[in-house]
Amino acid sequence: MYFPASGVDVNPLVPPLVAFAISFFTSMGGVSGAFLLLPFQMSVLGFTTPSVSATNQLFNVFAIPPGVYRYSREGRMLWPLAGVIIAGTLPGVFLGAWLRIEYLPDPSHFKFFAGWVLLLLGLRLAQDVLSRRAEGLTSAQGKQVSKSSLTLRRFSFQFAGQEHTVPLLPLFLFSSMIGILGGIYGIGGGAMIAPFLVTLFGIPVYTVAGATLLGTLVTSVAGVCFYQALATSYPEASVAPDWYLGFLFGVGGFAGIYLGSRLQKFVPARIIKAILCLMVLIVAARYLSQFFHS
Repeated sequence: MYFPASGVDVNPLVPPLVAFAISFFTSMGGVSGAFLLLPFQMSVLGFTTPSVSATNQLFNVFAIPPGVYRYSREGRMLWPLAGVIIAGTLPGVFLGAWLRIEYLPDPSHFKFFAGWVLLLLGLRLAQDVLSRRAEGLTSAQGKQVSKSSLTLRRFSFQFAGQEHTVPLLPLFLFSSMIGILGGIYGIGGGAMIAPFLVTLFGIPVYTVAGATLLGTLVTSVAGVCFYQALATSYPEASVAPDWYLGFLFGVGGFAGIYLGSRLQKFVPARIIKAILCLMVLIVAARYLSQFFHS
């Protein structure tokens, strides 16, 4: 099947199957899977124009809602954290989208940038997997967020019998920086912010997942709208998302994220982080290798 907006020619069953396989595992860590879907589109499908970033965010819009629903229903949604993430990343997404079109239209340069971002992300994940500070919970079954409070300086909550306190200003500034990178990379920022929330701020991965997915959903909606609006100002470039291809990816992601978020509470935190770490480092190595050998 040929998709004229992106120039991709692929069997229509391939996008949803690939999206399902990726998002099933990544959604357990609060990541939609868009950060792995992007290299698949670029390297396998040959979709390398700026439009690929917009299509990637469109995948998030279709795929994430069931995950947000599951984490909220099971009492593992940190609403204050989601609010701070959205407030910080949303402005950055607009700036990142503009930078992607103006300064990173060349696929080779984009792969170099994306490779280093993913490498840093993978190293942080590896450090946390090997750290003695890694969570000892073997599952989150029956555990919920409780006693959540929010002030101008910090928010706190209890989970699995432990009190957690997070400073607001550093979290907001960090979210803003991630928003810019997420806008450039076309992933909404969740793939980069989730592991750092666990390693730098000490938030349990079981409670991070819902908040980062919700933050990614909101920023992705904004990113899709912004790319669509920018398309009129850049008629010579392919900027707007491929809606049909994005929908097919979204169908698979919808099912994968729903099942992944439903089963997350049964999976040990260390295994969730290890799966994410392995996938991220593989993609980072592939991108950097392609750049230096091109």
